Amino acid sequence: MQRRHAPVLVEASTATRRNLLVDYYDRIQDAIAQSVDTPDARQDPGNFAPAFAVPELCGEIAQFFAPAKASWLDVGEYRGHRLTLLDLAANPGTNTTKTFPSLLIVARAIEHIRRTGSTVVIFSPTSANKGTALRDAVLRALDLKLATPEQLRVVTLAPDSGAAKLRRSRLAEDPHLRSLNPMFVYTGSDPEGVKHAGREFVERFAKKLHDRDGTNLWFSLELQNYLLADVARAFFEQDVAPADVSRPRTHAHAVSSAFGLLGYHLGRSLLEESGEVTSASRPASLLVQHLGAPDMVLSLRHGSFDRSHIPAFQHDPVSGLRVQSADRRFPFTTDDPDEILDPTFYTHRPVTSARMNEIIHRFGGDGIVVSLTECIQRYPVIRSWLQSTDRPLPADLRTVREWSTVMAFTGTLEAIDRGLVEEGHDVVVHGSGWYSTADFTELPAELTTRFSTVDDLAAAFSL
Repeated sequence: MQRRHAPVLVEASTATRRNLLVDYYDRIQDAIAQSVDTPDARQDPGNFAPAFAVPELCGEIAQFFAPAKASWLDVGEYRGHRLTLLDLAANPGTNTTKTFPSLLIVARAIEHIRRTGSTVVIFSPTSANKGTALRDAVLRALDLKLATPEQLRVVTLAPDSGAAKLRRSRLAEDPHLRSLNPMFVYTGSDPEGVKHAGREFVERFAKKLHDRDGTNLWFSLELQNYLLADVARAFFEQDVAPADVSRPRTHAHAVSSAFGLLGYHLGRSLLEESGEVTSASRPASLLVQHLGAPDMVLSLRHGSFDRSHIPAFQHDPVSGLRVQSADRRFPFTTDDPDEILDPTFYTHRPVTSARMNEIIHRFGGDGIVVSLTECIQRYPVIRSWLQSTDRPLPADLRTVREWSTVMAFTGTLEAIDRGLVEEGHDVVVHGSGWYSTADFTELPAELTTRFSTVDDLAAAFSL
């Protein structure tokens, strides 16, 4: 076991900041050792994955992890509930929490390359943000010369619905790097088709790629790859603002599959097993979703993903909106009962629902679905709370491209109003992402490769 690295605490007015990967590097490795079933590399080309081993934390690796910063910031109070922002979106290259697992995934690839000298191609379907974070981490590794462009590569598949979130970077601008790290955009009607296409491509063609040029194609969209970075959220909380039975707490998170919240609860479990905390102080959880993909809330409340449990909306002739009052866990007002508030949240029937349901049934919590109308109504107060962060929300909400943090705050306020957050609970809102058009340059269509079938992907690889 490596020596413990003392956490570096930085106070900035009312914010407490840490680097979640550097400051908790040893604890994350402990978490890997305790929770990973198959830590060794999987060598089968059709099911390849590097070992769960990361490089020693030397200066260059610490520099690689530099963007992995998080902040704990008290932002206000609402109807007797103190609200705290856990800001996980500070990395300007991503502005989302996907920074943390992506850096850890790329670090594992770097360690595998160093040990074996082989090529690793990280291959991942994404709604947009996972792909952006993986590409940002790979480019960072290349700039720091932790691997060569031929050794470390990334291929991502995103649905056309998320194209407005894809970011321009040197990985796309440089012709050589673009050829090694293509961004594929799926033109099919179902955004989740990228997941099916990605898995089918690996099953059909990973061995051919390996046999042809030694490429190890790593399908990185696996739950453990994302949980193990997010355990640090619990370690951070325990260090800077421990939960206490005398002041109970709820954690609110906008979710699609709830990887981040599951990672947090894994970290809490490890703290409880070590005796550092007790399960009595474990926070409750509030799942926040949108009408386009409310599956986790449906599963939590009804035990199934059946959309027939979504309440019927009626037209209100006065406001022109669609309204309902039968179910307090769904929007009372919306422009469109089928609206897609944010295409990032696109997962239906997530396999993580059962695990999240079990956690909520044991430790408390609930779920709520929000609409764009509700987010717009709450936007001014949320914007006032985020003014003290490094990245205030824009005055013009039409320029917002990532809604997850606004969704989480809106869901929190609506849940408090509707009695879904227990009296006396403080609420920690996981700021998993927010950015506007001013924060990035959109990736032009001509720097992407469009596809509709797995055979299109194979042709792009000359297979």
